[in-house]
Amino acid sequence: MRAYRLLTENDTSAFCHKVTEALSKGWELYGSPAYAYDESTGQMRCAQAVIKETEGEYSPDVKLGQL
Repeated sequence: MRAYRLLTENDTSAFCHKVTEALSKGWELYGSPAYAYDESTGQMRCAQAVIKETEGEYSPDVKLGQL
């Protein structure tokens, strides 16, 4: 199965740590990062898609963060 996640966070070092943690667990970057202003919070937000090949079949019950 190919798993997909979209990691998001405010534009702080927390976003870089979130992406780095996913990479250290075998996830791979998928596409370019996105960067946008969140008018409701007044902060910049970052997003990065990641993918990972795993054993098993997809189910909505799969905890993607635990793969």
